[in-house]
Amino acid sequence: MSVQSEIRRITAPDILARKGGEPIVCLTSYHAHTARIADQYCDVILVGDSLGMVMHGLETTVPVTLDMMILQGHAVMRGSKRALVVVDMPFGSYEASKEQAFMNAARVLKETTCGAIKLEGGRRMAETIAFMVERGIPVMAHIGLTPQSINTIGSFRAQGREEADWAAIEADALAVAQAGAFSVVIEAVAEPLARKLTQAVSIPTIGIGASPACDGQVLVMEDMLGLSPRVPKFVKRFGDLGPGIEKAIASYAAEVRARTFPGPEHVYPMKGKKA
Repeated sequence: MSVQSEIRRITAPDILARKGGEPIVCLTSYHAHTARIADQYCDVILVGDSLGMVMHGLETTVPVTLDMMILQGHAVMRGSKRALVVVDMPFGSYEASKEQAFMNAARVLKETTCGAIKLEGGRRMAETIAFMVERGIPVMAHIGLTPQSINTIGSFRAQGREEADWAAIEADALAVAQAGAFSVVIEAVAEPLARKLTQAVSIPTIGIGASPACDGQVLVMEDMLGLSPRVPKFVKRFGDLGPGIEKAIASYAAEVRARTFPGPEHVYPMKGKKA
């Protein structure tokens, strides 16, 4: 009798151990069905607060709530078996104090059973990261362009374009690594800076618009599939599903209007009906 081997989930320590090794594959997902597909290929599935823009049509991630993140975190955990699932902490759920951050992060882990959380910020969040890690919360950090700060930075522009600005971003990377983050997302920085940061820290760097110089990459799934109406310049489209979906819906609508779609007699034939 054969015994089916149990699938083991990747953990935060597993990702930490990948520093300088095989590149880390990461995508966002917000649904059970897309998580089920991504799980076959990804090391990390990020339930990003980008769901506010991708799923709900919001202009920024700022209005996203903790309840929204937990709901989609549930879905992704149900759909996946292998990948480390990381859930974003939304704006306003962790900045007030390290105690607030711990309580909300603990709620995310308890209610979704995910493996880690992600939060934005470098030096300013180092004390909070250390507080949570010491209490059993695995933390993925996020530096460079931090979308939750859109109202203060003004636009989704690349960071560190001038070499004079590199020192502050490098200090952010070192601070989150020293605080105990198991990895750090670096968003929208040029390759020379991404390479410098990757060499400077002992934890894996996961780039988004930060070149192949990082230890891995993350993209918003809908962006790389061609489903998002607005896509950052750095995103390569690996699919163009939008037109295909539109064509299918248009065909369906045409059949409904022409009354040419299959009726129940094709699915539930009458019993005893003579030929």
